[in-house]
Amino acid sequence: MSESDDGPFEPVTVGTSPTRIESPKLRYEASRALVWAGVIGLVALAVFLAQSLLVIFGALVFGTMIDGGARLIGRVLPAPRGLRVAIVLVLAVAFVVWLVSFAGSQISQQAAEFPSIVTAQIGRLTAFLRSEGFAISQADLQNVAGSVLSGVGTVSRAIGGIFGAITTLVLIVIIGIYLAIDPRLYERGVSWMVPEPHREEFSETLEHMAYTLRRLLAGRLVGMVFEGLLTWTLLTIIGVPMAALLGLITGILAFVPNIGAITSGVLMTLVGFSGGTEMGLYTLATYFLIQNFDGYVVVPMIAKKTVDLAPAIVLGFQLITGVLFGVLGLALADPMLAMMKIALERRSRRLASTAAPADPLEAEAARETPSLGGSPNAGE
Repeated sequence: MSESDDGPFEPVTVGTSPTRIESPKLRYEASRALVWAGVIGLVALAVFLAQSLLVIFGALVFGTMIDGGARLIGRVLPAPRGLRVAIVLVLAVAFVVWLVSFAGSQISQQAAEFPSIVTAQIGRLTAFLRSEGFAISQADLQNVAGSVLSGVGTVSRAIGGIFGAITTLVLIVIIGIYLAIDPRLYERGVSWMVPEPHREEFSETLEHMAYTLRRLLAGRLVGMVFEGLLTWTLLTIIGVPMAALLGLITGILAFVPNIGAITSGVLMTLVGFSGGTEMGLYTLATYFLIQNFDGYVVVPMIAKKTVDLAPAIVLGFQLITGVLFGVLGLALADPMLAMMKIALERRSRRLASTAAPADPLEAEAARETPSLGGSPNAGE
C-alpha cells in the first residue's frame, strides 16, 4: 500500500523475489543442502563448546545424585523439596569434614609414603622384566602409567592445572545444586525449545532418562561404598600397609567401571608385594575376590534396576572419552552412554509403535514387552 494524490492508499504490486529458485527440484536440493549445512554447523559448535557441555553434563550427574537423595528423604520426611536438598548437602559436607578430620591424618601419612612404595615396586618389576629378556626401563613404565592416569585431549588441556580443576569442580557443584532445587523448571525450558508435536514424547524420554540415571548413580554409590569398605577390611586383616588409603582409592575409582577397577588392582598389587611375595599373592587374591563378587552379584543386581550396558561397549566408550576429554570424560562416560542408550531405545519403540505389525503374533509380542527401566516416579 502507498499514499497518492487521489486517495490515501493504493495497492502496490510486488514482483517476484530475485532470489527465488524457479525449479522445484533445485529448491528441494537447496533446502536439503541448508539442512546439512545447519547440522554440520551444530556439530562444529558442539566440538567448540565441548568443555562447557561436559561441565554441564557433570552438573546434571551431580544434581541427579542430590535429587535422588532428596527423594529418598521424602519417603520418610514429608518436607518441602528445598529443605530435603539442604539436608542432603549438609550430610555430604558432614561426611567430607569427618573424612578430613578423623581419617585425614592417617590417610595423608599413608599418601606421603605411597609414591615411594609404587616407585620401588616399579623398579623391581623393571628388573624382573630385564632378567626375562625384555628391553625396558623404569622411565618407560612411569611414562606409560602417567599417560594412562592423566589422559590427553583438548578439553583436558583446557581445564588442566589445579586452578582449572578447582574451577570446574565448583561450577559442577553450583550448577548441580541449582538443577536439584527445581529440576522441573529447567525441564520445561528445554521442552519449550522442542516443536510442539514432539514435546510430549520428549518429556517422557527425559523422565525415563532421569529415572534411569538416578538408579544408575544410586547403584554406583552403593558399589563404591561396598568396594571401599570391603577392600579396607580385607587388606587390614591380611596386614597390607596403607589399607585405609587403598580402600579409599578403590571406592573412588569404582565410580569408573572397568578402568577404575584395573587401576585400583594395580595399585593394590604393587603395595601388597612390597610386604613380600606371600602378602602380594594374598592381596592379588583379595582383589579378584572383590571384583568377582562385585561383577557377578552387585553389578547384575544394579543392572536389573537400571540399564544393562555391555562391558566391551562401556570400555570402548571410556577409552574414546578419556582420550578426547581427559579424566572428566572418563568419569562421565558410563552415565553418558546410558543416556544415549535410553534415547535410542525410546526412539526405536516410538518408531515401532507407529508401524502396525502385519503378523498378529508380532502385535501380541509387542504388547507383552515390558517398559524400559520400570515405571518412573512421576510424583515430583
